[in-house]
Amino acid sequence: MKPLYGMTIHEAHDLLKKREISAVELTRAVLDRINAVEPLIDAYITITAGQAISDAEAADQAISRGDIRPLTGIPLAVKDLICTRGVRTTCASKMLENFTPPYDAAVMTKLNAAGAVMTGKVNMDEFAMGSSTENSAFKITRNPWDLNRVPGGSSGGSAAAVAADMCLGALGSDTGGSIRQPASHCGVVGLKPTYGRVSRFGLVAFASSLDQIGPLAKDITDAAILMDAVSGHDPKDATSVNREVPDYVAGLTRDIKGLTIGIPREYHASEGISPDVQTAIDGAADVFKNLGAQFVEISLPHTQYAVAAYYLIAPAEAGSNLARYDGVKYGFRAADPSGLMDMYCRTRSAGFGPEVQRRIMLGTYALSAGYYDAYYKKASQVRTLIRRDFEKAFKICDIILAPVAPTPAFPIGQNIDDPLAMYLSDIFTLSANLAGIPGLSAPCGFSKDGLPVGMQLLGNFFDEQTLLTAAFQFEQATDIHLKKPQLPAH
Repeated sequence: MKPLYGMTIHEAHDLLKKREISAVELTRAVLDRINAVEPLIDAYITITAGQAISDAEAADQAISRGDIRPLTGIPLAVKDLICTRGVRTTCASKMLENFTPPYDAAVMTKLNAAGAVMTGKVNMDEFAMGSSTENSAFKITRNPWDLNRVPGGSSGGSAAAVAADMCLGALGSDTGGSIRQPASHCGVVGLKPTYGRVSRFGLVAFASSLDQIGPLAKDITDAAILMDAVSGHDPKDATSVNREVPDYVAGLTRDIKGLTIGIPREYHASEGISPDVQTAIDGAADVFKNLGAQFVEISLPHTQYAVAAYYLIAPAEAGSNLARYDGVKYGFRAADPSGLMDMYCRTRSAGFGPEVQRRIMLGTYALSAGYYDAYYKKASQVRTLIRRDFEKAFKICDIILAPVAPTPAFPIGQNIDDPLAMYLSDIFTLSANLAGIPGLSAPCGFSKDGLPVGMQLLGNFFDEQTLLTAAFQFEQATDIHLKKPQLPAH
């Protein structure tokens, strides 16, 4: 039998339902696992052990009354930019190092109502700006498959915690690939929902028109369980869409025979993609063919402009959102300022790290008088063209198969001083955020060095179900997701 910390959500739920284990036992096993491997991985910023045990005790009481739901008593980690009442939310930034929100994000309200147990807040790139979790003000998270490599970003702490069995599942956020890319690098499942499917209320904003909260999980069933829990309309979020949410778990077992999968001409065998990644994606296509899926070549002609458009729109929105951190209302404040302007300048210079400062300056420049039309407006027009590319593609295919990242996880330090190389690591994921469509990463192979490689499935608006169903059928036909990083047992 697996150790309790190695269970999936649905496996643990079955044991809890049969009363073969208690939520407290399960939570203690996960907390012991965190104590054992956290010094190697550095996934957590804040570990909430006391609260976790208290929540687990409450879950056990609920279970004893016969009140059990799929997440009751399940230990989960939460990315540290999702507001948690009474638990500090740092965004991995010195600016918010001691910030404790007085309220819960909408997704936390849903998880609490479902009886979930929060083990803590996990590391990330500062204010979600980065692709490697090297931009945290507090620590660098390491990839459980190779401790000298990055876990991806910005949800690297979430992905690493799931891969290392330091939680049974996690929430992350995805602005340009920040759930899918670390999921790929860490060999777990990650899903970015359609924009508007999951409430952003209580998510500390990076780029408001791009950000989405989503699950990272050990398998597809767990991702569907988490999606069932956090999806739905929220009147507190003006961008939340009032649309019926399907039962994602119930739809997993549908047959995918006859499913039409699009292969983008611009993604397939593109320049810069590593042979390891291409081999894994080709292998995934073969599995889908054996399952009865059909393939069609599609074109997404404006893909080549996605990186440029994203790195104008996202920094512009970031510059606006981060203007609130000025040392006046809350957060870090520079000591002994000589005046108001001195306080502003020194607070923001000391409170923000270099990548955040870089993006604020990029965004401010793109929005400045004389440059708005040339940069931000043009990028917004390109965004519309990218969205239309997908709308056209989904008229002839059901989902799209693509790589998640051009390479497997890269060594820590390799790209940290080369922003362009770092930005290009998101080349296959950015378009989904610009268009607002859902995207899923699932393990599909390994590099010659034994590093996990993920496939990306992209779907039509609000059609997360088809992505989950296709990935579930792939998962059932392979054993790739069962392989684990070699970390010390305890």
